Amino acid sequence: MGIFKKLGWFFKEEKKRYIIGILFLALTSLANLVPPRVLGLMADELDKGHITWGQYGALILAIVAAAIVLYVLRYFWRKQIWGGAAELERKMRTRLFNHFMIMDKTFYQRHRTGDLMAHATNDVTSIQNVAGDGVLTLVDSLIMGLSTMIAMIVFVDFRLTIIALLPLPFLAWGAWKLGDHLHVAFDKSQAAFSRLNNKTQESVSGIKVLKTFGQGKEDTAAFEKMVDETIKINKHVFVWDSLFDPLGTLIIGLTYAITIIYGGFLVKQNILSVGQLVSFIAYIGNMVWPMFAIGYLFNILERGSASYDRVEKLLNEKSLITDENADETLTAKDIEGDLNYNIKSFAYPDEKDISVLNNIDFTLKPGQTLGLVGRVGSGKTTIIQLLLREFDNYEGKITLNGHDIREIPLNVLLREISYVPQNNYLFSTSIQNNISFSQIDADNNQVVEAAKKSDLHNDILQMPRAYQTLVGENGISLSGGQKQRMSIARALLKHSQILILDDALSAVDAKTENEILNSLKKERKGKTTLIATHRLTAVKNADLILVLKNGRIIERGSHDDLLQENGWYADMWRRQELEEKVGDENE
Repeated sequence: MGIFKKLGWFFKEEKKRYIIGILFLALTSLANLVPPRVLGLMADELDKGHITWGQYGALILAIVAAAIVLYVLRYFWRKQIWGGAAELERKMRTRLFNHFMIMDKTFYQRHRTGDLMAHATNDVTSIQNVAGDGVLTLVDSLIMGLSTMIAMIVFVDFRLTIIALLPLPFLAWGAWKLGDHLHVAFDKSQAAFSRLNNKTQESVSGIKVLKTFGQGKEDTAAFEKMVDETIKINKHVFVWDSLFDPLGTLIIGLTYAITIIYGGFLVKQNILSVGQLVSFIAYIGNMVWPMFAIGYLFNILERGSASYDRVEKLLNEKSLITDENADETLTAKDIEGDLNYNIKSFAYPDEKDISVLNNIDFTLKPGQTLGLVGRVGSGKTTIIQLLLREFDNYEGKITLNGHDIREIPLNVLLREISYVPQNNYLFSTSIQNNISFSQIDADNNQVVEAAKKSDLHNDILQMPRAYQTLVGENGISLSGGQKQRMSIARALLKHSQILILDDALSAVDAKTENEILNSLKKERKGKTTLIATHRLTAVKNADLILVLKNGRIIERGSHDDLLQENGWYADMWRRQELEEKVGDENE
């Protein structure tokens, strides 16, 4: 019953709804006592042999009236209790979604997408069942069971009632024992479902890679193996779950046997009438549900409890990136100014002994462009991640107009940054909606203008429905270059103070790259731009270029300065010039 305590916060909020629902449920249980009593009276009159048609009709009408009353009462308790369950589902899903929205990058490194989806779907459904089926089963079984026992004592005989219900304690003890095993088994089952869900999501997302490398059969075999493991784990749940019904059947069988033997003896001794025995047997029929409900209830509660523990464990995780030290008075106007980096060292939270950035120091004035170049793993993206506040645990400072970015409210800081990563994400909607995602109220002309600046407009016009063309999940119908340019258009539409291009031109040709960069130069006057790239032509016009190696700045300066230094940058520039020249000749 611990799950009801865990959900105490919800039942307090919805107490009026549940009080009304339980009241109608109690009235329903009481109304269920009428038909057995009427059947007993009818049996007694038939046994005496002098029932009239009027009496017979009155008894039939009483049963019909009870049925109508039951119909009305059931409608109202269902409306209240199922409505409460739906409200709990809404609140839990909202809490989870809001939690996902505020969590930092390390959270998503620890939890895979499929696992998070399993928490938001399967686990929430199990919790919802507690507030619906759980409350119904508990209250209905208790009220019906108690009221039926009272009716047995009042309308029949207390001795027969006590003797007939002797097996009930064994049912309660058995359900308690089985419930412990069911909780453990279901917790493992939910974890297995999460793994299977994640595998499915991963395989579907990577279907292109699977087909390209011809790994379809191998992935299918791995999936089937995981399905077999999940089924094996679920079988343990079914084993413990399936023991409830036989236990209830055994107890009910014993109750009927005792009733027939001892009740028959009491009738023979003229202590009970035949009608009373008929009523008692009918009342036992009413007890079937409460007895079976014990097993059903434990199933719901243990599933809900295991799921609630899993969800709460997730919700109790705290983001390392918060507005705890933020100055809420700061506005976008306050942070317009120089961007200054003074990072002495930084290590990822899960690798604290390995420093990935050291002595990163530079300043950008509004309107200037920074180029970040270097080999893969040199620290370019990490520098960008710190500005985006994906990590805060660095030694040093990053400031905007003199304000430490950790003291700027996240909604103010991130609103002033447009970010285009190498791996762009597009939504399964139209081109127009994807571009206007950064500025929901943008009109058609603004969307078109942004597309022109990213050299995408002519491509869009060649598509079946132009700007209303659906791009498919994550832009599956577009080329890599088109996806990158669409993401750039989305970023430009935002008109933010800082624009970050993280290898965002890698999938476009040199001519398109040059056109986009020229558009950016005109568009970004007075605004700061950061470009991380492997293609040096993308940063040759930058005001400052930093060459990184192992998280350190090994060269800095303008394009001309770095060529004169004749270091890594100059060597790489000559190589890329040669490759481009050879490529042009081959073409």
